[in-house]
Amino acid sequence: MNRIEIFGIDGLPEIGSGDDLAALIADAASAQATPLADRDVLVVTQKIVSKAEGRIVAVDPDDPLSHKPLVERESVRVLRRRGDLVISETRHGFVCANAGIDLSNVERGSAALLPEDSDRSARRIRDALRGRAGLDLAVIVSDTFGRTWRRGVTDVAIGSAGISAVVDLRGSTDAHGRELQVTEVAVVDEIAAAAELVMGKAEGVPVAVVRGVNDAWFGDGDVRRDIVRRPAEDLFR
Repeated sequence: MNRIEIFGIDGLPEIGSGDDLAALIADAASAQATPLADRDVLVVTQKIVSKAEGRIVAVDPDDPLSHKPLVERESVRVLRRRGDLVISETRHGFVCANAGIDLSNVERGSAALLPEDSDRSARRIRDALRGRAGLDLAVIVSDTFGRTWRRGVTDVAIGSAGISAVVDLRGSTDAHGRELQVTEVAVVDEIAAAAELVMGKAEGVPVAVVRGVNDAWFGDGDVRRDIVRRPAEDLFR
């Protein structure tokens, strides 16, 4: 029977610029008697990655719109505006609200920008854990996005390392023997969304471990390269 296990890592301190995320995560995992293991997938929220990489900027705490100039600066294209809401494309290729700039889970008077390169961030954490403990694992950097035509938000991957971002099932057959023609599964998004169930939005658990992921999914993966749809393939922009 296929089975996965998902658990959060508690006990991480408040993250600051320059902190060694890999060391802090490994220490916190060991302290709660759930040390990291080979073939784990570590899901790390964008917020603590941005904090560690110094991507926190000051805004006016008394002006709820003081982050809007940052939205314009971090956007390469604005797709829609409605009141104070801006849907824009970032230089990473992500289409999201307010260029991914977030005021939650940061100190008052601060705003978190997206990491400069979330795939690189994931590789750094993975490489550091491999060097520190010799572990062969994967890392996903997750963030919360809305979905066009669907209400509510969910976590998706904005960076990954050590795992295929997309698993291409084209050419394989379904349960009835029919050949799959178009099925490509964004497994890093599925893992990020599953991990969010134990991290939550307000529980203060910024890292989760997903254990039992299909071995065949481990390998080379890159969100910007493999998931972000190129303009020529996009029917809606």
